[in-house]
Amino acid sequence: MASVTFSSVGKVYPDGTRAVSDLTLDVADGEFLVFVGPSGCGKTTALRMVAGLEEISEGEIAIGERVVNGLEPRERDVAMVFQSYALYPHMSVYDNIAFGLRMRKTPKEDLDVRVREISRVLGLEELLRRKPKQLSGGQRQRVAMGRAIVRNPAVFLMDEPLSNLDARLRVQMRAEIARIQRELGATTIYVTHDQVEAMTMGDRVAVLRKGELQQIDDPQRLYDAPANLFVASFIGSPAMNLVQAGIERRDGGLVASVAGQELAIPQAVAAAHRGLARYEGRTIGLGIRPEHLQDAALATNGAGSRLRGEVLITEALGSERLVHIEVAGAPVVTQEVLEVAVDADAAVAEGLRSEERERRTAFVGRFDVASLAAPGSAVEMAVRTDRLHFFDLETGEAIYG
Repeated sequence: MASVTFSSVGKVYPDGTRAVSDLTLDVADGEFLVFVGPSGCGKTTALRMVAGLEEISEGEIAIGERVVNGLEPRERDVAMVFQSYALYPHMSVYDNIAFGLRMRKTPKEDLDVRVREISRVLGLEELLRRKPKQLSGGQRQRVAMGRAIVRNPAVFLMDEPLSNLDARLRVQMRAEIARIQRELGATTIYVTHDQVEAMTMGDRVAVLRKGELQQIDDPQRLYDAPANLFVASFIGSPAMNLVQAGIERRDGGLVASVAGQELAIPQAVAAAHRGLARYEGRTIGLGIRPEHLQDAALATNGAGSRLRGEVLITEALGSERLVHIEVAGAPVVTQEVLEVAVDADAAVAEGLRSEERERRTAFVGRFDVASLAAPGSAVEMAVRTDRLHFFDLETGEAIYG
């Protein structure tokens, strides 16, 4: 296996469309890196440039110590798994997996050993005589992976390989791909628009927007400390609640004021976000994850900080309830947030715009199933103020130092 290095890589199409800008990052040998972002963010273009299927307009891509800009795809020692399985329908599973080795004129005995070993890893041993039409979607995807893996390439490239599977199979195959990658120690770059897929599979996740790298980090760090409003909006399901808040000083400490409702900012949080002091008397974007809101009637942490609102709808999920609550206060309606909303649901984006006019924001809270919150009723939410997020509304950047 080998590392992959992007050095100021860019892609500009003949019509002037810029798909990727100044992409610089390193994928370590054996690492599982996920590119994630909304449609049209440049993630597949970046992958195809590694494969040699797209010409690199600017910068360099190196696989191991070798710059590959001028190399043909077959010379790069990479294997790619696409959205479509691209299996040969007239060939058996065995022959589909063996096809690349036959093209390389691998000795028959070596070929057989390799195919059977990969089939064992992928759980395809009992299916080697079957044709693709006799397989389920998950089995076909494993055959497509086997055809790539059997070549033992330096790098695996996967372009939304699970997008054609139903929800249950996607969950199953996420775990399978992660297991196989770790068992093989294979350097892998994986592209998806599904942030849940990205968070559950990658050693690190690179978030792209309009061809530009927004943040690259391990999944938990990405979730806990998003670099900007775009990442905060995109990573997390349900998404982070974002509302405009004024930063004010009370009794020597800072508070975030949401349309007159005040959330005291703990001293430890203010110390970790020293830059907040510069925003005193100004309006910022305040972020609260759904799991950091709870029905105050069930809260066990004393008085604490509270937000009041009106319940719009509730969703019973068995282990928890998602409660949608309208709170007085203007939503954060920046271009970054709207881009994520439009990509997810145009109606949501229009709702954000209308809420801006009405100065009200829809929150989502992960409530305990014991909560009695019901549509149309008033509810008070206990807020984990030690887990608040703060953003500059002009730049969209998170406020830290």
